[in-house]
Amino acid sequence: MTSNLLNHQIDDILESVLEDASGDVYMVNPSRDAIEQFVSVATAFEGDLPSVHMLADERTLKDVMDDFIVASNAADLVSQGALSLRSLEEAPENSLLVTEDSVVAIVHANDRVGGLVTDDESFVEDTHDAYATRWEDASQFNLRTPPISDVQNTLSEEISPDAQEDFSAILDSLETARGDGDGLDEVTISLLVAAKNEALLYDISKWGEDVGIASKATFSRTKTKLEDMGLIDTEKVPIDVGRPRLRLKIGDERLTEADNGQLATVAQSILN
Repeated sequence: MTSNLLNHQIDDILESVLEDASGDVYMVNPSRDAIEQFVSVATAFEGDLPSVHMLADERTLKDVMDDFIVASNAADLVSQGALSLRSLEEAPENSLLVTEDSVVAIVHANDRVGGLVTDDESFVEDTHDAYATRWEDASQFNLRTPPISDVQNTLSEEISPDAQEDFSAILDSLETARGDGDGLDEVTISLLVAAKNEALLYDISKWGEDVGIASKATFSRTKTKLEDMGLIDTEKVPIDVGRPRLRLKIGDERLTEADNGQLATVAQSILN
């Protein structure tokens, strides 16, 4: 990759770098959009991914990783050894992609993005060494979201394959999963899926806590909120010993009539 990447989108630039790179790659001071696009490109990448070391502003990382969709896919990349995350104390002026063979400066000009490339051997070596040193001194970023593959596999095993398919279909229909009005959060999605499949509250909340989505208390509070708003309903299921458990059911006929692609949209309209 010796030519400048002009009039490209950030995802095109990232894909070009991943296709040509081997060994350690340093992604330095990426923007919020660049982090999101990297996770998307790397998740869909069909070849062998290099080991990407992302050095980013901690506040930017936290903001981006508040989206369950981005964070759970990033966690998958981390578990595969394709991505590691650390936070920058002092960010450089430029956003850089540093491979063993080139340095790419990402330049934004209004709605245009360019990747300015140099493959000068001495400069590339010095830059790579400099960021390798900064990487060693940087603080690790704690990504607490579980990998999406773990979420899907355990949901299928512990609740049902249908629940896993519903969960994935809802995520696919959303652009973001933050619970901030632009998208449902992962706990709400889990409870809606459980209600659609008439699972027990105990089972879905235990699964959610075990896999690392949220605590049982958070699931219980969210269940109460959704029940109060009429999205879900519950019925008591007697057990041999102890208090009856609650089976979750869809409480609003608009949700009953919606397919998975529409379920999130209908739920959001009711919640808002």
